[in-house]
Amino acid sequence: MQYFEDETKDFNKQEEAKYQKVHGKSGFEKFVALPRAAKLTIYALILTVIFLITLLFFNIWVGTFGKLENVKSLTGEQQVYLNKILSETFPQKYSLKITELPYSIRPAKLNVWAESAIVYDFANGCVIYEKNADQIIPPASITKLFVMYLVFEEINSGKISLDDVVPLPERSWAINLPSDASKMFLGQGQTVTLRELLNGLAVASGNDAAIAVASYISGGTDEFIKKMNETCKNLGLVHTHFVDTSGYDENNLTTPRELAQFIYIYMKKFGDIALQFHSMPSIFYPTEGNLPSWQKSYGDSKAIFQKNTNPLLGELEGCDGIKTGFIYESGYNLALTVKRGKERFISVTMKGPGNNTKEGQAGRVHDGKEIMEWAFSSFADYVARERVKTIFTIPTPGTEEKFVNLVPAWDEIISVPHITGKTPQDTADSIEAEVSIPKYIYGGVTAGRIYGQIQYKIGKTVLQTVPLVADRNANPADNWGLFWGKLATHKLK
Repeated sequence: MQYFEDETKDFNKQEEAKYQKVHGKSGFEKFVALPRAAKLTIYALILTVIFLITLLFFNIWVGTFGKLENVKSLTGEQQVYLNKILSETFPQKYSLKITELPYSIRPAKLNVWAESAIVYDFANGCVIYEKNADQIIPPASITKLFVMYLVFEEINSGKISLDDVVPLPERSWAINLPSDASKMFLGQGQTVTLRELLNGLAVASGNDAAIAVASYISGGTDEFIKKMNETCKNLGLVHTHFVDTSGYDENNLTTPRELAQFIYIYMKKFGDIALQFHSMPSIFYPTEGNLPSWQKSYGDSKAIFQKNTNPLLGELEGCDGIKTGFIYESGYNLALTVKRGKERFISVTMKGPGNNTKEGQAGRVHDGKEIMEWAFSSFADYVARERVKTIFTIPTPGTEEKFVNLVPAWDEIISVPHITGKTPQDTADSIEAEVSIPKYIYGGVTAGRIYGQIQYKIGKTVLQTVPLVADRNANPADNWGLFWGKLATHKLK
């Protein structure tokens, strides 16, 4: 009987058996009939192919860990969480505190006439010089910086504005102040804005302006003084206390260190607006626009020209503030800030010598120049993020994330001492950053945890060590993921 390839033909069981007999055994039956050695060879070939395919895909997968550009950016929520963790873990770096240098230097031998002094780098708050910095001394008219701080706080909160017209209580009229008190010459019926009063505080150091501002913000000086002292407490200024708003009373107290600490906060928060007032060379007040109706006919003839009490404005390169103070119990005080290029230094000198204003101002000029010329010739700022790579992408096998970034625990700016080269900048340019990071992190990553570091060095001298922390959490993978991740670590090594 002959059979043809006919897909439409139905075979009965007998015919099918005959067909199989005619066409021989199936492939499986043929394989089963093979000798044992042949079957083992086939098994080995199959396993080899599977292994090679698996190895190929594994290598392709591991190779993706090298594509570091695939790392995802942090979400807003992740960034907020990281900032919170870092501020809690490194509070000294995230609070506005002046601190010691992170390395040792020989104390500078400066010819500072004032009994007490302190100097720091505004970029990082590092103190580079001090002399009797914890002596308790009346701040005198530097007190008015605290008044201005509270004004800027109120402006920042939207409660008041610089263009507000401020009523002048009788206590604030210049004729009602002691004859030796500093004044901007407020008077009955005058029209004056808050901006003009701040000019009077910053430039002429007007006690009358301090009374007017305090009354406007708090309804009276007593309530405003309470607010000043609450602010000191909240800022951690334990030795600073006020009994008036102008600094005229010798029972106002502070120390150079605490005053320097306060100015650091003041400048960091409000420096842009504050220096607009502190850098003004002079004021001319009251002009015709300020006078009451019954004095308008005088025009500007009643205006009094007053130079800024800071003698270093226009005298010392880069000087743009901040404030002087004097009563007999305090001596000649000066809070000074100088900026050259991108670098700014701030100093506080207290109990400066002098038997009269001329001698006191001469002492302020001498000490200000002595300190600031030394500071700029002895230090330069090294801003790490502008000089070297500070963010590093690391593979994380065995986690739900493929990569994390290791980032500096804080934004480092180093005050570099002039120990090599012709200038401090030469020294800063010679800094080398030595990075220590792992090749991978296996099985889970915790945001904010330290996994590496950067050391900033000049030769063998370490100026600063900054931890590198994970910028996000990466939870461990499941068991299968951990298995493959562990294999990947051997490849990544």
